[in-house]
Amino acid sequence: MLDQFAFIGVFLVVALIFGIAPIAIAFVLRPKKPNLRKAETYECGIEARGTAWVQFKVQYYVFALAFVVFDVEAVFLLPWALAYHALGLYAVIEAIIFIMILLAALAYVWRKGALEWM
Repeated sequence: MLDQFAFIGVFLVVALIFGIAPIAIAFVLRPKKPNLRKAETYECGIEARGTAWVQFKVQYYVFALAFVVFDVEAVFLLPWALAYHALGLYAVIEAIIFIMILLAALAYVWRKGALEWM
């Protein structure tokens, strides 16, 4: 039984190595010459004029998060829909519960007014 999951374990270890190794190599090999000029803020390679602080509306973030939540929902529901006949009643009940939770989240976001554009 454990041999069946060994492939997944090896895959996770290799994925972690591929993710961490470039960062570690760049950290070790980078030139370490700090100065004040390198610490300044810039925008597209040009020095910032005035203050570099710009306030964004929180509404953009809430709207983007709501989009991400429902986009991930589609990613989870697509494989379920493709294998609908082979999964059985238990999977149908799980999918209905998943959809109900997402509908509750949609109702909450709607009630808070996050879907209304100002």
